[in-house]
Amino acid sequence: MNIQERIDSDLKEAMRAKDTTKLAVLRMLKSALKYAAIAKSGAEAELSDAEAIQVIRKQSKQRQDSIDSFEKGGRADLAKKEQEELSILNAYMPKAMSADEVEQAVREAIAEAGATSKAQMGAVMKAVQAKVAGRVDGKTLSQEVSRQLS
Repeated sequence: MNIQERIDSDLKEAMRAKDTTKLAVLRMLKSALKYAAIAKSGAEAELSDAEAIQVIRKQSKQRQDSIDSFEKGGRADLAKKEQEELSILNAYMPKAMSADEVEQAVREAIAEAGATSKAQMGAVMKAVQAKVAGRVDGKTLSQEVSRQLS
């Protein structure tokens, strides 16, 4: 079962359970996935799981940014709502890599690229992103690459 089929199944379950929060989040996610598929190659297009994960990651990042903004603005009620939505989205993300796994993947990518300075950071980032396949956010990856190349 791919991610989109799983979302469809969970959407039906949320309807049966009358879980309005989960239902709203899954409808929004399904819409975002369909929009991305249309933007990719027309109305009949299907996204691969990797592409679907990118869309989910983008939606998760939007929720995280909203949480930060609401907390700074003193709106704990809205931050809590966004946190609930974020936890629903995170259920569809692949298992995150540990710090040791990230460090090892970056070390291997540096060796493969033959990088010796920060000037070659782009090549290392491209190689390591292909390896981790969306299991680590770009900011964490960039910090680790920068740390190891220093």
